[in-house]
Amino acid sequence: MNIKSILVSQPEPKTQKSPYRDLAEKFKLKVDFRPFIHVEGVASQEFRQNRINLEEFTAVIFTSRMAVDHYFRIASETRFAVPDDMKYFCISEAVAYYLQNYVVYRKRKIFFGKQSIVDLMDTIIKHKSEKFLVPCSDIQRKIIPDSLTKNEINFKNVVLYKTVCSDLSDLEDVKYDILVFYSPSGIQSLVKNFPEFEQNGTKIAAFGPTTAKAAKDLGLRIDIKAPMPGIPSMTMAIEDFIKTNK
Repeated sequence: MNIKSILVSQPEPKTQKSPYRDLAEKFKLKVDFRPFIHVEGVASQEFRQNRINLEEFTAVIFTSRMAVDHYFRIASETRFAVPDDMKYFCISEAVAYYLQNYVVYRKRKIFFGKQSIVDLMDTIIKHKSEKFLVPCSDIQRKIIPDSLTKNEINFKNVVLYKTVCSDLSDLEDVKYDILVFYSPSGIQSLVKNFPEFEQNGTKIAAFGPTTAKAAKDLGLRIDIKAPMPGIPSMTMAIEDFIKTNK
């Protein structure tokens, strides 16, 4: 089998150094990048229909930079002046530092975990008297509300941004040897854009069990999986597949 082209369902890396570029050079491949999904912010009018009063909350839990952006966007659009004594609980140090785009970091009460809500939970429990707002997307991971509920935290989820299928109609007549997916949403976008899609000889590469399951549920064949024992990354999995199927 001669693999010549790969389409990665993500934005193109901004840095020149990329494992996909290395892969392309090594095997003389054409590697294209195209986001199959994108994020759209919930309009302030739709937000108001949820009847959530931002003034009622004394703390905010941020699980991503996207959540930070859309919280402050909605605050601005609804003319809510975020109080200086608002407490911020961030899922990671990177998300916490991202807050500097909106607040004077050293003058705010900011807490952060290592990388998950579980890491952050001990700190949240110490501030159990607060009323927490959790800005999130329409596909929030279940572990977040489940962990907060389990620990009897007074919180409210609010969807401030949504994952939407991108328009891929310009790719209708373009064929690739391998399609690479990193999320169930990407798989769903493929099927929504091309309901008559027939896989035939096209190889599907899926990162993570939920992505693989979404593909299988829609009748697609998974040819490349990552991570696997000894193969932690997608590019390593693709390289292994190419070498094995020469």
